[in-house]
Amino acid sequence: MYIDTHCHLDDPKLICRESEVVGSFLAAGVEKVINIGCTAETSRITMEQAERYPAVFFAAGVHPSDVSGYNEEGEEEILRLADHKKCVAIGEIGLDYHYPPVDKELQKRCFIRQMEIAKQKKLPLSIHVRDAMGDAIAILKEQRANLVYGGVMHCYSGSKESAAILLDMGLYFAFGGTVTFKNAANLPKVAAYIPEDRILTETDSPYLAPEGKRGTVNEPANIPIILEKLALIRNTDKEALAAAVMKNALTLFPKLKT
Repeated sequence: MYIDTHCHLDDPKLICRESEVVGSFLAAGVEKVINIGCTAETSRITMEQAERYPAVFFAAGVHPSDVSGYNEEGEEEILRLADHKKCVAIGEIGLDYHYPPVDKELQKRCFIRQMEIAKQKKLPLSIHVRDAMGDAIAILKEQRANLVYGGVMHCYSGSKESAAILLDMGLYFAFGGTVTFKNAANLPKVAAYIPEDRILTETDSPYLAPEGKRGTVNEPANIPIILEKLALIRNTDKEALAAAVMKNALTLFPKLKT
């Protein structure tokens, strides 16, 4: 019924009770999760977790905050992992200028290179953008030829105007716990604006627990809370929206069907 398109089961807060976390989200009706890598090493761990649980899939990539460690050996690992039957995307990749000092040019190069890998491996992208929307949009426009297999704007927090540009590129938008926050003034408006055939749900576990769970370790089992809030924002039936989200996920990530 439900899907979490972005979580980090390899995080120390979750991997220490891995089977419990999986059992909990299955009991909550979350049928599939995409476990996201942030480095070559963590991408390998997410692959190992995916091999242990039928409901867990994974993405391989290097997070923009970790590109200082991007090297040829790591890239070879990403390329190898991308061929795995349960690797559904390249990610999470993108730009993050939030914590200075930031090597913006290195982030841009690694973003573009991993976009090229996604095209080569016929996989969509899981895109992380923080305090860098202008540069991200510019790169996505320039590299549109590498977007042939699509992508999702993970934990989208940009404007409606930026969303319109990204929608025109064929991208999807994932919303997590932040859309439930009481101080999220603009985000609900954006969530209401996104067409039903482009919306996805995520938790970004163990981060960003939704309202009602704030201060706790976030888990994929919280997806129903996020879905319920999205349905309220969009003035639609929760189960109908859940079905649409699952359809969208299977469209963007075809390997989820395996």
